[in-house]
Amino acid sequence: MRLPAWLNQHLAALRTLLALTVLTGLIYPLTILAFAQLPGLKHHADGSLITVGDTTVASAVLGQAFTDPAGRPLPQYFQSRPSAAGDGYDPTATAASNLGPESIVDTLPDPALTAAGASDANAKLSLLTQVCARSRAIGEREGVDGGRPYCTPGGVGAVLGVFRRHGITGAVTRVVSLNEPCPATPFLATYQGKTVECATYGEDYSKAVVTPIRGDAPPTPAVPADAVTAGGSGLDPSISPAYASLQAPRIARARGIDVAKVRELIDAHTTGRALAFMGEPSVNVVQLNIDLDRTYPARS
Repeated sequence: MRLPAWLNQHLAALRTLLALTVLTGLIYPLTILAFAQLPGLKHHADGSLITVGDTTVASAVLGQAFTDPAGRPLPQYFQSRPSAAGDGYDPTATAASNLGPESIVDTLPDPALTAAGASDANAKLSLLTQVCARSRAIGEREGVDGGRPYCTPGGVGAVLGVFRRHGITGAVTRVVSLNEPCPATPFLATYQGKTVECATYGEDYSKAVVTPIRGDAPPTPAVPADAVTAGGSGLDPSISPAYASLQAPRIARARGIDVAKVRELIDAHTTGRALAFMGEPSVNVVQLNIDLDRTYPARS
């Protein structure tokens, strides 16, 4: 008996569904699982887990924060780079900040909320101010100059809103430090003969010409770029050798050992460029800190 055309079409679709289900839902996953169990691959397939004794403490491919319950960096540990994944290194919220080079003006908080001890959900720090604040904090922690171009000494973006007589041309009529809310004292006293004002919450500065000020910071900051910028995934376990080296004296003091020994551990955990030409040398912070605890336990 010849089946109706519409029924033949449905049966063909059903056979295709069953075939693809077996192929992609069973055969392919089981084949990949089998390959993943081969020597040399199994460790990576299992998550590159690191164990200390009988306890799994970390994954070599996932970064983590080395801070106390209040979020303060622990002085006896190397610090990871910043993370925009959730509250930091959250593998369930892997993400970047999505802020780029043009993010240089902050959205100021409502001073009424700040005075009441509340946070303003509409306030937002620009990428520039985040970088400036991080650099200043790291400079203080590591005992180096945390200054960098386009940052104020107070750790915010050094950005002026310059009003001109004819919009974007003509004489300067007014100047506002956009990232320094009143009653702050602006980082510059005057600009082209005009007194620089602090920024007033709620005032419209959209007609001002946004003007970053480079300042007198050294062209090559003491704090490396990876120390103040988050990775794209938010889970990067590695930092640059320069950032690791910057932290070595603090680690040595906290653990009561010679700084040369700390630098030896850094060298041992430094990996070169992939295939000798891709990327940059890096230091896995998680593995380095575990080795640090094992080799030179922190003093209690």
